[in-house]
Amino acid sequence: MDKLMIRGGRPLRGTVSISGAKNSAVALLPAAILAESEVVLDNLPHLSDVAVYADLLEQLGAGISWNGETMRIDSSSLNSIPMPNGKVKLLRASYYLMGALLGRFGEATIGLPGGCNFEPRPIDQHIKGFEALGAQVSNDQGSIRIVAKELRGAKIYLDVSSVGATINIMLAASRAKGLTTIENAAKEPEIIDVATLLNAMGAKIKGAGTETIRIEGVDGLHGCRHSIIPDRIQAGTYMIAAAATRGDVLIDGVIPKHMEAITAKLLELGVHVEEMDEAIRIVGAPRYEAVDVKALVYPGFATDLQSPMTSLLTQASGVSILTDYVYSNRFKHVPELVRMGANIRVEGRSAIIEGNQLNSAKVKAADLRAGAALVVAALTVADGITEITGVDYIDRGYDNLVEKLRALGADVWREKD
Repeated sequence: MDKLMIRGGRPLRGTVSISGAKNSAVALLPAAILAESEVVLDNLPHLSDVAVYADLLEQLGAGISWNGETMRIDSSSLNSIPMPNGKVKLLRASYYLMGALLGRFGEATIGLPGGCNFEPRPIDQHIKGFEALGAQVSNDQGSIRIVAKELRGAKIYLDVSSVGATINIMLAASRAKGLTTIENAAKEPEIIDVATLLNAMGAKIKGAGTETIRIEGVDGLHGCRHSIIPDRIQAGTYMIAAAATRGDVLIDGVIPKHMEAITAKLLELGVHVEEMDEAIRIVGAPRYEAVDVKALVYPGFATDLQSPMTSLLTQASGVSILTDYVYSNRFKHVPELVRMGANIRVEGRSAIIEGNQLNSAKVKAADLRAGAALVVAALTVADGITEITGVDYIDRGYDNLVEKLRALGADVWREKD
């Protein structure tokens, strides 16, 4: 295992290019197996989660060819084999295989998913959707077994606006008979990305990105080529890091509209933000004023950015309050920041942060975004070297992190733990 070593105190300066969206990629890969001919995905990020998913598809019989940022997926010889254990337990997004295999073969047996364990995230809304489409769902020795003689369109209201459930139902419904309507659907850009791919494959999906999605089922889907949208969470993390180090960074290859919530909070803090067609420039300021942040479903402030945002708020004068209305207990980064000298206390869904300077320390990433928070914090420390373990979590969402930070002037390297 590696550990990340960071000697902070250097303003980040330069240009960083943003990779394809992780949260899109792990949904687009299973979506591709609904086609019975080759699908080509461009702008695919080199992340451990993507590599795990590619292995899962190969286990199902798909032909996988990966060249640079392009992957070719040939599902013409795909089989619906049970996958109760193994790599399905390494990432939460393995649950998308349920909807994809159900749509393609009318059956799926998938082990309960793993991933970052910062809070229990049930899949009851996924199951509710599958059952509404006519599937029978059972627990088979710890795995989810889903079988349908025929999938038929239905009207489905999600009790919770869930990204995973919205996409999973969309995958299965694209091959169902008749019209499926998803009410209270999640609106995240990644859902639009998946719908765009499915429509290019021959699906008939309307309303993605709104609270009502309509899917007219089709008999079959064909191959196509699709370019993945930029990763808004990765982009937001670099925006936060640039601000935290009082740097001057051009974040290139982004969709500024996707970044509106984080942009608004950075402006409120006192950061200079300049938007361009496909880039955002962040220029830090000597002093920041405390702000309150509420993490909400899209288009609100992303819960995936609340952890690194906590680190930035330690650099603001006064007391900031960060409340997460998506996950109630996503504060595993806080004890580690406290080890670095942060003045933070957690009360229920909120972290109360009093600005102060941080110190170097030995800390551990407890999940992906907690790891990003520790990286941002370490970059601000003027003296000493911060040692971060649990780097395997960080590798799940940030490709070439060391190289990108070094290109911006950071003093960062990996060592064997």
